[in-house]
Amino acid sequence: MEENKMKSDNVRVGMQQAPHRSLFNALGMTKEEMERPLVGIVCSYNEIVPGHMNLDKIAQAVKMGVAMAGGTPVMFPAIAVCDGIAMGHIGMKYSLVTRDLIADSTEAMAIAHQFDALVMIPNCDKNVPGLLMAAARVNVPTVFVSGGPMLAGHVKGNKTSLSSMFEAVGSYAAGTMTEEDVYEYECKTCPTCGSCSGMYTANSMNCLTEALGMGLPGNGTIPAVYSERLKLAKHAGMAVMDMYRKGIKPRDIITKESIINALTVDMALGCSTNSMLHLPAIAHEIGFDFDISFANEISAKTPNLCHLAPAGHTYMEDLNEAGGVYAVIKQLADAGLINKDCMTVTGKTIGEAVANSVNKNPEVIRPMDNPYTVTGGLAVLKGNLAPDGSVVKRSAVVPEMLAHKGPARVFDCEEDAIAAIKGGKIVEGDVVVIRYEGPKGGPGMREMLNPTSAIAGMGLGSSVALITDGRFSGASRGASIGHVSPEAAVGGPIALVEEGDMIEIDINNLSIKLDVSDEELAKRKAAWKPRQPKVTTGYLARYAAMVTSGNRGAVLEVPKN
Repeated sequence: MEENKMKSDNVRVGMQQAPHRSLFNALGMTKEEMERPLVGIVCSYNEIVPGHMNLDKIAQAVKMGVAMAGGTPVMFPAIAVCDGIAMGHIGMKYSLVTRDLIADSTEAMAIAHQFDALVMIPNCDKNVPGLLMAAARVNVPTVFVSGGPMLAGHVKGNKTSLSSMFEAVGSYAAGTMTEEDVYEYECKTCPTCGSCSGMYTANSMNCLTEALGMGLPGNGTIPAVYSERLKLAKHAGMAVMDMYRKGIKPRDIITKESIINALTVDMALGCSTNSMLHLPAIAHEIGFDFDISFANEISAKTPNLCHLAPAGHTYMEDLNEAGGVYAVIKQLADAGLINKDCMTVTGKTIGEAVANSVNKNPEVIRPMDNPYTVTGGLAVLKGNLAPDGSVVKRSAVVPEMLAHKGPARVFDCEEDAIAAIKGGKIVEGDVVVIRYEGPKGGPGMREMLNPTSAIAGMGLGSSVALITDGRFSGASRGASIGHVSPEAAVGGPIALVEEGDMIEIDINNLSIKLDVSDEELAKRKAAWKPRQPKVTTGYLARYAAMVTSGNRGAVLEVPKN
């Protein structure tokens, strides 16, 4: 970097910039502040998302850290959707698409105002990957500090998380839980601010931000209500100024190697299947063609070391006490599964950063010689039903469902499937197929937590599989196979399934097969006709038109910098 040359000089230095300076004066900015690096604080604070209601305090702590280290912090907003509140209605069609809105709008703000550095303050599902995408595009020194996870709830002596709530609704429909029981869950399941307390998408992505090298240690696990989170935010502000002075930028950190590191950590932690949407999208921003089939190669050599809710009975607070993400990375690094040379926002390589990390609880983070499974938490299945792939959270599948064969019960939308499940029309052995929910066909690729929770609540979680061209969250359990590609809306084989067709799932052998001859499939394909779009105006319609057919990441075609 040139001596004393700042990107923000473009809006603050020279006679031509006198009008610009007048506007900075209108902000109440002093001459001293205008002479320091201009640091954008991208804050996702709002009052509708529990994971974001505390981010105003995080932002103030970040601003203090930046100022202490010699920068001028200036906050601007990013949007965020609560997937839980958006679930089960038209709002869920808008969830995934906000990732690209967040990336686009943050890129626009950062470049329009010529910030020298950025601190990203996200917390929830699409907010984290959207800001990671923006960081790679803008490529000025950037540090991430999330709002932190929610503490687990407590009901009848057991810890709970949001998936417990969705399953309680299914149990009520099955007659195994009273309305009073559901109300107790309702009042106690989500007891604090923060991202939901299990290894769902938000916490998965915040943990993977550490693995990528873009967040300080503790970013993914320190609970939202802990004062330690505020200290982390101050240190993030200081760290971005250190990065600025050293000239370390996101594309020095987010590389092919660090993305593979993140995928390896994903397998060990048992992260959400949505990481198979977001890691390819982040990789796209640096020109890395990330094929989701990489997951199987990584999974084959990476043991699953954590079983956080809903896969098991431990929560983010437990992972934090056990040593956090760095303790997991340390074990993987010692086993030769991590590229130790990747740079991080700490100013150290990932190998140096985790060198002193310790696993403090081998029941929460299993040692390498005693994993939950010898293979990783996710698997990509292929076959004639999903020739371009599909994704399952293998670590959350009960052993008896690792291989399953049963008749297809076919539904063209989520609502029809839920009605059939709660109406008792789905029985043991069935394979529920929900289609026309993909990125183009939904449009928007809705998350199928409601149907999977209904199946679990009805007591069918160990006997019924669910397949969709929509997506699943980290909250999904059982043989829930999503992201089936190509999707139904573009004529993928899932559009050709008929009621009663036998479907064979073999997760150990990475196979998903429709038991129909090639000749019969070709005949059905010839007779298939595209459906009319469900949404014809507004942003969703434009998004559906721009989505690359069959792209599991729903990545829009954006120009490179």
